[in-house]
Amino acid sequence: MFDALSWVALALIFFVFLVFVYGIVYIHDIPAQIAERRHHPHADAIHAAGWVSLFTLHALWPFLWVWAMAYRPERGFGFGLSSPKHDPLLSEKLLELQEKVAALELQKQSTDEREGGQN
Repeated sequence: MFDALSWVALALIFFVFLVFVYGIVYIHDIPAQIAERRHHPHADAIHAAGWVSLFTLHALWPFLWVWAMAYRPERGFGFGLSSPKHDPLLSEKLLELQEKVAALELQKQSTDEREGGQN
C-alpha cells in the first residue's frame, strides 16, 4: 500500500511541522532573551507572558517586545541618557545643593533659638 516515496513524504511533512512549531516557540522567546540580556527587572514576567501569548493568537507579543526593549541597565526605563550616579556633573551639583540645605537648616535653628530665648 505504501511505497518508499510515501514514507519519505510523510517524514518530510512531520519534519516541516516540527520545524514550524520550534520556530514559533523560538520567535516568541525573543523578548525574554532580550530582557535577560539587558538584566530587565521584569524578565520572568516577560518570559511567562510570551508563553501566554502563544495561546492568545500572538496578541501580546508586540507589547512584550516593546516592554523588553524599554529597559536599559545604564539608564533604566525612559529616554534620559544619564543618571545622577553616572554623571559626575550632576553628582557634584547634588552635593552642593545638599550642603546649602544643611547650611540653611543650621541658620534656621540658630534663628529659632535666638527668638525662643527673647520670649
